[in-house]
Amino acid sequence: MTQPNPQALDRIRIVLTRTSHPGNIGAAARAMKTMGLSQLHLVAPAIFPNSQADAMASGAGDLLAGARVHATLAEALADTTLALGLSARRRDIAADMLTPGEAVSRILSEAPDADVALVFGNEASGLSNEELEQCQGLVTIPANPDYSSLNLAAAVQVLSYEIRRQWLGRFDWSQPEADMANNGEIERFYTHLETTLAELDFLNPGSPGRLMSKLRRLFSRTRLSREEVNILRGILSAAQAAGTRRDNS
Repeated sequence: MTQPNPQALDRIRIVLTRTSHPGNIGAAARAMKTMGLSQLHLVAPAIFPNSQADAMASGAGDLLAGARVHATLAEALADTTLALGLSARRRDIAADMLTPGEAVSRILSEAPDADVALVFGNEASGLSNEELEQCQGLVTIPANPDYSSLNLAAAVQVLSYEIRRQWLGRFDWSQPEADMANNGEIERFYTHLETTLAELDFLNPGSPGRLMSKLRRLFSRTRLSREEVNILRGILSAAQAAGTRRDNS
């Protein structure tokens, strides 16, 4: 029987954004290591490194030592093809609402061939809408609705366990259908799109937020390939050139 692909776990990163308490970073690292995950990424942590993180890691100090620290979430996700954000409540931002099982199935389908991420927000406020817009889906753990507050490390443990459970039972590691665009390429496309729409007077450059949020939601549902992004950016460049010719005529 074919064995689970060991490289798949190495391409799954856990991203903690704006973490307030260093102990939670250590506890999350411990939760990851127990399930075979090793890629820890931190976005603008309030305090790190720190002795509290070391103490709570309890044997997972190697994950803390190898953790990558980023200034922004965009930087942390730039080379990933899929990022799913965790939230305790339903939002009208991400393309899809997923259970942990559905999210992990999607993560594992791409992990053998591309870097993927699960993104966790600040302990008190969670992920901002702006951060969720950089993800292709929203994951909600179906906790008790009367007390749904889940500790950050506990949330990491739930998703890490689901990853290991599905990974151990996954024997059909099929190739992805297309060469998916990574988040860095997608973000550059959104910047190009916003600039072009403003130049064509379709978008108010002073308040682009609502329209751009709707367009992000639209394209997130399609999961763009690298070729498709290049086609779309080619169309945008052609539209910009046509606008320049019109203005100069």
